[in-house]
Amino acid sequence: MIEYSAATELRIDWSDLDALGHVNHIAIMRYIQTARVLYFELLGISARVKGLHVGPIMASVSTQFKKQILYPGKVKVLSAIQEVKTTSLRMKHYVIDDADEVAAEGYDVIVMFDFINNVKHVINDDLRGKIDAIEANRKTLNI
Repeated sequence: MIEYSAATELRIDWSDLDALGHVNHIAIMRYIQTARVLYFELLGISARVKGLHVGPIMASVSTQFKKQILYPGKVKVLSAIQEVKTTSLRMKHYVIDDADEVAAEGYDVIVMFDFINNVKHVINDDLRGKIDAIEANRKTLNI
C-alpha cells in the first residue's frame, strides 16, 4: 500500500529512451524532479515566486529502480513528505508505470535555505501549516 499526498501524471517521450529502448534512469529522475517542483509550487516556495529569499535546495537525492519502463505510455509519480525537521524535510516518491506497478522509488532530503545570508533557514509555522494541510489529504494506492 502506498500513501501519497500529490500525484503527477507524465507522458513518456521518445527522447526519454536509452539505446536499449527502456526509459533512461535520468528521465526517471526528471519525472521525480517534476513532481517535487509541482509539490513546492503548491507550497508557494518554487523558483517562480519572485523575490523569494528563502527556498528549498536539494541536500540529498537517491532512487531505487525496481523495473524497466517502456515506451509508449505514461507514468504517475506519487509523492508525500515523510518527515519535517527544523530546517529540512524528507520526501518519498513512487514512479508507477502503466501496469500500476512500482518502477522506481525516489528519496529526497530538502533543506530550506536563506539565499541572502547563505545559511540554512528554519521551516516556519506558516510553511509547516501548508505541508500539514496537503499531507492531511493523503490517498492510498493498493498495489
